[in-house]
Amino acid sequence: MSDSLYYDDLTIGQTFMSRAQLVERDRIVAFAQEFDPQPQHLNEEAARDSMFGELVASGWHTAGITMRLQLESLMGRFPGGTLGAQVNKLAWLRPVRPGDLLRAEAEILELRVSKSRPDRGLVTMRTTTLNQRNEEVQVMTATIMTPRRPQS
Repeated sequence: MSDSLYYDDLTIGQTFMSRAQLVERDRIVAFAQEFDPQPQHLNEEAARDSMFGELVASGWHTAGITMRLQLESLMGRFPGGTLGAQVNKLAWLRPVRPGDLLRAEAEILELRVSKSRPDRGLVTMRTTTLNQRNEEVQVMTATIMTPRRPQS
């Protein structure tokens, strides 16, 4: 894959942008039924009595959408994939509603070679998930392990 990335290709401050993903009502409800069956996620009628007063996506659904967008724009480009090492921060700042368009922006914050596996690098990045109004809906800071460029 000519679009492949290795730890050695990254620089602090580098950013990666994803495509936009439409958040659909039926997907909000399906996710909630299986993983987070709270009233504000299940249907409009139940959501009216919630603190949101309307149907909103589960934060975990937002995190899942963000993960998919990150994989497509950055993490899926590493040969053999990445390994999630640690989530340092995860904050949901605004509700996500049906019809919202989400996109993710990842910024590289820290790079260090693994002491125990020198063929791997540890990448700390902040991923901000934004809606169509450029409002932050989720912010996550996490560390992943990635392959280093093979030595020839």
